[in-house]
Amino acid sequence: MEFKELATVAGKPGLYKVVKPSRTGVILESLDASKKKLVVGANHRVSVLSEISIYTMNEEGATPLEEVMKTIDKEFDGDVGLTSSADADELRSFLKHVLPEYDEDKVYTSDIKKLISWYNIIRKESPEALKEKENGQEKAEDKKED
Repeated sequence: MEFKELATVAGKPGLYKVVKPSRTGVILESLDASKKKLVVGANHRVSVLSEISIYTMNEEGATPLEEVMKTIDKEFDGDVGLTSSADADELRSFLKHVLPEYDEDKVYTSDIKKLISWYNIIRKESPEALKEKENGQEKAEDKKED
């Protein structure tokens, strides 16, 4: 599974796998053990994880969520040592360690809690999404050199 297949729905906890589009919206399946299906329409705010970024102070102004999660996975190998209920200072220092240039004014503690919660869900239910694609990356680098 890839980040473009994972989504979040505003107001609903957890993450969902995008199953397929429907006439009025999209069909999602929860990533937890229940595997409940949910049809969401235009009145719901659905965000695909591959389109979410974290504000930074660098030139780009943001770093893709996928890149941040892969950094967390490389650094901590599945054990971040925190839960989403940790205090604000611990959460902020965690993100500062993982993404030193994050924008402290625009990234709220609640955002960091979601990041940790989503990372734990992905690590448990879809760990392959956190692995680097070596063939795809090599091809992209080869094209840049030509």
